[in-house]
Amino acid sequence: MRWVTRHHVKDSVLDGKEPVMAAYGMSSFEYQGTDPRFNKVFNEAMQSHSTIMISRLLRTYGGFDDVEVLVDVGGGIGTTLGMITAKHPRIKGINFDLSHVISEAQPLPGVQHVSGDMFEAVPRGDAIFLKLILHDRSDENCVKLLNNCWKALPEKGKVIVVECVLPAVPKPTPRAFQQAFQQFQGIFQLDLCMATYNIGGKERTEEELQGLARDGGFTGFKALHLFADTWVMEFTK
Repeated sequence: MRWVTRHHVKDSVLDGKEPVMAAYGMSSFEYQGTDPRFNKVFNEAMQSHSTIMISRLLRTYGGFDDVEVLVDVGGGIGTTLGMITAKHPRIKGINFDLSHVISEAQPLPGVQHVSGDMFEAVPRGDAIFLKLILHDRSDENCVKLLNNCWKALPEKGKVIVVECVLPAVPKPTPRAFQQAFQQFQGIFQLDLCMATYNIGGKERTEEELQGLARDGGFTGFKALHLFADTWVMEFTK
């Protein structure tokens, strides 16, 4: 999928068509549901990635201490919630993802696997977890998802967001951009990947993420640096 989609990057610049749509006529997540082998490999890759990222999160972030019901939207086969509930066994976890993903999930202590569409509704909880979910989607779809999260949360509930964050370039000059690119080359490459494989996907600055939170109905925002380009943020009602 990777190389087939990249062949269409140039054309997308010229005519505006999403590379993944030009290559497959559907989103990457829809394609995943049509190819069982790719679905399995993708889910296993996300499991390995989550293990590394969540290990660091659990050492650094204390925002799970007051959570009783945690909904992981786009949680894959449940690796993230399994690690969180292992450290915080009082938390009831709801792992929420598309049906072809949930079909690969194994039983986990304290975790309920639920299939559904995040753009229709999100299971209720007192906190919702979004790990590398927003960067897969357009601003419009991010706001739609966040508004569904807002509806599923109680008063003072929160969305816990883990994302890579683009640096804010202080001046729009070639030199400033060159300096930023040299320092943050990895995340700029990830930004290109998101635009290639996802409809409207992109990395965002902290200011842009705060804007999505506000447009989704949230009034509180705070951010904590985890490692490299990765941050954890809280959007609160």
